[in-house]
Amino acid sequence: MKKLYLFCKMKKVLFIHTAFIGDVILFTAILEQWSRKYPESKMDVLVRKGNESLVQNHPHVGKVYCWDKKQNKYQNLFKIIREIRNEKYDLVVNFQRFTASGLVTILSKAKETRGFDKNPLSRFFSKKLPHEIGNGQHETERNLSLIQDLVGDEKVLPKLYPTQEDLEIVKSYQSEKYVTMAPTSVWFTKQLPFEKWKELIAMIPKDFKIFLLGAPGDLEFCNQLMKENPEHLTTNLCGKLSLVQSAVLMQRAEMNYMNDSAPLHLASAMNAKTTAFFCSTVPEFGFGPLAEHAKILQTEDQLDCRPCGLHGYKECPKSHFKCGYDINLKTNLEA
Repeated sequence: MKKLYLFCKMKKVLFIHTAFIGDVILFTAILEQWSRKYPESKMDVLVRKGNESLVQNHPHVGKVYCWDKKQNKYQNLFKIIREIRNEKYDLVVNFQRFTASGLVTILSKAKETRGFDKNPLSRFFSKKLPHEIGNGQHETERNLSLIQDLVGDEKVLPKLYPTQEDLEIVKSYQSEKYVTMAPTSVWFTKQLPFEKWKELIAMIPKDFKIFLLGAPGDLEFCNQLMKENPEHLTTNLCGKLSLVQSAVLMQRAEMNYMNDSAPLHLASAMNAKTTAFFCSTVPEFGFGPLAEHAKILQTEDQLDCRPCGLHGYKECPKSHFKCGYDINLKTNLEA
C-alpha cells in the first residue's frame, strides 16, 4: 500500500546533476535505484552539455535536458527552467551544490524538491540533507541519501548503456589480451607523474596490447609515452573513442590503470578491473573505485601536506610532488 502511495505521489521526477563527467557517471547509480523501484514512473534528467551521452541511452530515462554553460549560459538556463515548469514534476531532486541548480529546483514548481544543505538555495527546498566529504562515505552513498527513504538502502553500482554501434566499434580492439591506461587528469596533482607511467608501461608483459585513453587534448602526452616505450605494442586512442566506448573497452581489459579522475568512474560503471592511483587526493573523499576487482595505490609516507585539496592543483603547492613520485609501483603491482 505504501509503495502504491509513493508511486502515485512520484509519477514524474526530475534529477539534476550539472557537474563534471566523473560526478555524472557516479550519479547514474541513482537512475538504477529509482528505475528498479518505480519502473513505471517518468524519469527525466538535467545535465550540462557534453555529458548527455552518459544518460540518454538509459532505458528508463525519458527527456534529457542539456544545459550549455559555455554559450549564452543564463539565457539557456532560463529557457530550460521554463520547459521544466511546464512539465509540472511531482519531485525534483538536485544533486548539485551550486546556486544555478538550486534556482532550477526552486523555480521548477515541483510538488516536492530535495537537495543538499550546501546548496545556497537549500532553505527553499522541501527537504535538505547534509553533504559531508572526508568521512569515508562514497559519493554514491551521499547521492542515495537524498532518495533513500523512497527507494531503500540497497547499494547499486553506476551503470552505462552502450549502443550496438559502440560495441561494434570497440570490438575491433579486443582480439588480443590488453590493458588500458588513462594517464592524464585536468589537475596536475591528481595525475601520476609521466616518469611513473613510463615505468608502468615497462612492467606490462610485451604480449599485451596497451591502449592509451583520453580526450583529444591528451594526445601529445600519450604520444610522448609511446616514444619512450617503443618496444611495447601501444595504441593511442585519445579522442578516438567516446566516453561510453572507452568504458566498453575497459570492461574486457586484463587491467585498467587510471588516476583519481573520470576514467576511474567509467571502470566502476562497467565493473571493470581497476588499479587507481591517488596522488594529492585520498579515497576517503568518497571517489574511490567500486568495481569488484579494484586496487588503490598511493604513497605509504605520512605526508603532512596530503591531501592538499579536494580537486587538486595545477602544480604541487610544496614543489616536490612526493604524493605522486613516492608511489611504489614495483612492490605493489608485482606482489
